[in-house]
Amino acid sequence: MDALKVSAKSNPNAVAGAIAGVLREKGSVEIQAIGAGALNQSIKAVAIARGFVAPAGMDLICIPAFTDIMIDGEERTAIKLIIEPR
Repeated sequence: MDALKVSAKSNPNAVAGAIAGVLREKGSVEIQAIGAGALNQSIKAVAIARGFVAPAGMDLICIPAFTDIMIDGEERTAIKLIIEPR
């Protein structure tokens, strides 16, 4: 599963469109966020995406988890949100 990487400067509407597109194509999507601002934008995007896919009868669930990722040779802990239809 490919991960969408969200930053504090990401546009929630654009991320929501990406979430909806990947959900329709692959059935689930993973979002990675490092920091409070990035997590805030991610949650906003999930809420917006829910509105995008609801008319098609798709209800979303969000499973939060931690993951370790490498950035510039340094290991960082990120929040991972797994989005799937219910």
